[in-house]
Amino acid sequence: EVQRLVNYQANVASGMAVHDDCKLRFLELKTKRTHRFIAFKIEENQKQVIVEKLGEPAQGYKDFAACLPPNECRYAIYDFEFLTEGNVPKSRIFFIAW
Repeated sequence: EVQRLVNYQANVASGMAVHDDCKLRFLELKTKRTHRFIAFKIEENQKQVIVEKLGEPAQGYKDFAACLPPNECRYAIYDFEFLTEGNVPKSRIFFIAW
């Protein structure tokens, strides 16, 4: 599950805790589809991973890519929607280590 991966990756890579808001926003994306993407940032001063940016459902991949800084680490989740060959709407949630 992506939620466990977010917690694991953040803790292993940084030795930092994951703020509860990260888990809440992920559950909103997963169950309610209230966000297109979530960008997480390691907050060095607080020693934890926090939510940096929430993408609106109408935003797309370009908006997502634009929120990622070129020279800094981020974790992100992106909800990708697509149509199958039979025109059935589907979605997949991707975890991205940037």
